[in-house]
Amino acid sequence: MPNPIIATNSPVKVALEQGKKYYFCMCGRSSNQPFCDGSHKGSEFSPMAFECDSSKDYYLCRCKHSANKPYCDGSHKQFTDDQVGHPAD
Repeated sequence: MPNPIIATNSPVKVALEQGKKYYFCMCGRSSNQPFCDGSHKGSEFSPMAFECDSSKDYYLCRCKHSANKPYCDGSHKQFTDDQVGHPAD
């Protein structure tokens, strides 16, 4: 599978509700980051469905390279501003 587009090199803080299903963008093309808007259609990517354990604020990945998707693990720190909008090499 090809590398996803680096949507940006920082996470986003979002309030999520326990028990609600969310769809995390895996391709990096969504204009509704970090959530899927269907921009993956025609590609090898699919959104990742997830639910959170409790209602609170979470930091979600937007670089698309976290080892703990959909949550940020700091992987974005390896990407420069010049890499945003492009797949990682």
